Amino acid sequence: MTGRTASASMELAPGSLRQRVVRVAGRIVAAVVVLVIALAIGMRVVPLNPTEWHTDPLGAARSGAPNDYLVLPQGMNSPADRMMVPRSMPALDLMTRFDAIALATPRVERIAGGPQLLFATYVQRSAVFGFPDYISVRAVEGEDGAALAIWSRSRFGYSDLGVNRRRVEGWLSTLDGDK
Repeated sequence: MTGRTASASMELAPGSLRQRVVRVAGRIVAAVVVLVIALAIGMRVVPLNPTEWHTDPLGAARSGAPNDYLVLPQGMNSPADRMMVPRSMPALDLMTRFDAIALATPRVERIAGGPQLLFATYVQRSAVFGFPDYISVRAVEGEDGAALAIWSRSRFGYSDLGVNRRRVEGWLSTLDGDK
């Protein structure tokens, strides 16, 4: 073999290896893209079973995982993340205001109940993948006025990274601004 031929064959080897690496990398990227799209579509078509998720927050059976947030009316003897001070208004008015705030939030829909029942459950899906979070709310009438019991929880995953807390606190902040 001449020096020139050996040199030319060595130049081809790295090029063909490079081409194979690029091809494999392209296939991996394509597979990841397909999986991400399948996950996003799959989460959006996961069936909603309102009877499974329309759960009274006053009897919330918490899992202990950091993927929920529970608000209970002040004075209840139950572990909650926050206690809600009663508002001096009828329970129906409080529930109606809360319902309007929840439904004005992007990607939220009511899946069971309603303000007139003083008990409703909503679903909010995450923006990118459409992961569903369920929020059950009950208005409770007391001597000092009405308060809400709210249980917001993730359907999938161990941790929600504080999403349920931020959602509920945001809604309650808006409700406080409506006084």
